[in-house]
Amino acid sequence: MLLTIAIILIVLWALGLITSSTMGGILHVLLVVAVIMIVLSLLQGRKTV
Repeated sequence: MLLTIAIILIVLWALGLITSSTMGGILHVLLVVAVIMIVLSLLQGRKTV
């Protein structure tokens, strides 16, 4: 689930850069949050339910 959210945040960040409709530092905050979520996901490993 974290990986999915991280991918969505990265896509939104990339779209913001492409369309040049930036809202200040919010897009960069989204990128940082997405990277942190990916790292946490990799460190925790995949858990089967």
